[in-house]
Amino acid sequence: MTTLNPQYITDKNGKKTAVILKIKEYQRILEELEDEADIRLYDEAKKEDDGTRIELREYLKNRKKQND
Repeated sequence: MTTLNPQYITDKNGKKTAVILKIKEYQRILEELEDEADIRLYDEAKKEDDGTRIELREYLKNRKKQND
């Protein structure tokens, strides 16, 4: 997990309204979120996998037919 050092922007009442992060921290957060989304998609695809496979040649032939 990423260690954060946030700075807060507050309104006149002292209520936090925004956060400032270093760009490296922000980029790490985005990468971690992307990795998490990839894992979720993989897990979903694995659940739906019925074991059916086709050869690449067959897939490309079917795809070409659809685009014609």
